[in-house]
Amino acid sequence: MSRRRLSMTLLGLLVVVFGSLAGNLIAGNEPSLGLDLQGGVSVTQEPVGEFNTESLDLAVERIRERVDSLGVAEPEIIRQGNAIVVNLSGVENQDEAIRLVQVTGAVLLRPVLASQAIDTTATTVAPDASTTVADAQSTSTSSSSSTTPVTSTADTTTTVPAGPARPLAPTTVDPGSSTTVVETTTVAPDTSVPSTDVALVTEAPLGSTTDSTVPSSMPDPTDPTATVFVQNADGSEFFQLGPAFATGEVFNSDAQADIIGGGWGVRVTLRGGASGADLWNVGASKCFSRDTTCPTGRMAIVLDGVVQSAPTVNQPTFTGGVDITGSFSESEAKDLARVLKSGALPVRLQVQAVQTVSPTLGSDSLRAAIISGLIGVGLVLLFMLIYYRSLAAVVVVGLVISGSIQWNVISLLSRTNGLALSLAGIAGIIVSIGVTVDSYVVFFEKLKDEVKSGRTLRNSAERGFKSAWRTILAADIVSLLGAFTLWYLTVGSVRGFAFFLGLSTLCDLDPSTLTTGGAS
Repeated sequence: MSRRRLSMTLLGLLVVVFGSLAGNLIAGNEPSLGLDLQGGVSVTQEPVGEFNTESLDLAVERIRERVDSLGVAEPEIIRQGNAIVVNLSGVENQDEAIRLVQVTGAVLLRPVLASQAIDTTATTVAPDASTTVADAQSTSTSSSSSTTPVTSTADTTTTVPAGPARPLAPTTVDPGSSTTVVETTTVAPDTSVPSTDVALVTEAPLGSTTDSTVPSSMPDPTDPTATVFVQNADGSEFFQLGPAFATGEVFNSDAQADIIGGGWGVRVTLRGGASGADLWNVGASKCFSRDTTCPTGRMAIVLDGVVQSAPTVNQPTFTGGVDITGSFSESEAKDLARVLKSGALPVRLQVQAVQTVSPTLGSDSLRAAIISGLIGVGLVLLFMLIYYRSLAAVVVVGLVISGSIQWNVISLLSRTNGLALSLAGIAGIIVSIGVTVDSYVVFFEKLKDEVKSGRTLRNSAERGFKSAWRTILAADIVSLLGAFTLWYLTVGSVRGFAFFLGLSTLCDLDPSTLTTGGAS
């Protein structure tokens, strides 16, 4: 790279870096602080009793979703072995923190009393229109095999959505029994009486509703004995649900997504005995017969107050297992299978430790970290000034550019990805200053060697830079590899240290190259 081109590149870097820094400062963007610098609460929970890996993983996701939905800034949720550690910056009340992170992990099976589709698009309802349903396609079972079409009725209502309708209610099918494939997006009450081995399936399309009255005071959506009002996972349907008749423990922990009847669905087997298949069939028979306790015929699968699926029950009794079919995508079917697998053996979390870091202690830690960093930088610059004299100005320029880049990047990641700067992160940044200064020391020593060999200062600087560049690059690569290894193999504060060490090394690479090259 020519001297002129190198100088122009350095000038362009200065304009971009300091322009971005000014923009961030004017906009009020700054690095977000972690629990140990801002203050907050750290809650450690561990499972009690039997649990499986899927249940624990799902509990971590549910905690993250719950904390994110409540707007807690920069939460840190870590799984350390079987323990789940949740760090909540800015939360001062221990009881509030415990309430935020408590999830039951239990799956409740509730009858749907009423539902309302939440749709922003306009819909047109044509009264007294008949519903057309494609003929049912059956599959054989060990006991019987038959094909039964769904008949239309005289007083049905067709709901015509403004756009393509997407069925929201999947269907529940006994594995191996016959299945009706519905090709339309309309719903008709079924007046035929199917045999116990034939499943007649109807799906509730977007726009279909049943009347519900929402009380002024909402009960706890996780209370299994209460009538509750909840939404589904994507917020597209609102449900009034009756008291739970069973939990997900009626299933075995073998739920899996599979192709069923040409589309994605979920297969799961029932536990035997009164706490398994018998309990499930009590609820299934009530929903199938449209009992007053389940007037819609739909059974909601609810996890922590959120409806994961609300299939229509199509037969009164099930033997062996249950198939849930509908307009699932592969990922949706796998998600539901994981919920059912987790619900079969729900994890029960117990709070083991709650640690509160006061804002005063956090600010003291931040002040101490800044002071120690400034002292370290000051001592390094003093040494460089004594040993290398005027060349220390090159180090100062490089550190200022590198620090400005780090401020911009960390502020951007804090704003967009919730990155929080912790005490360990500050330690990583301080360590990276040593890596940065080492780059300049290598260049200066190469420069001295060239001058001692009798070359001119200009020629020595050019040769010294070419020779030092390889050493600087190798040192930075080693630092990055070490940071990545630490980040990959560790958790918690050590991972934060590794991340900021690697980030600082990357931010240093260009400034050190351009400033040493510019000095040559």
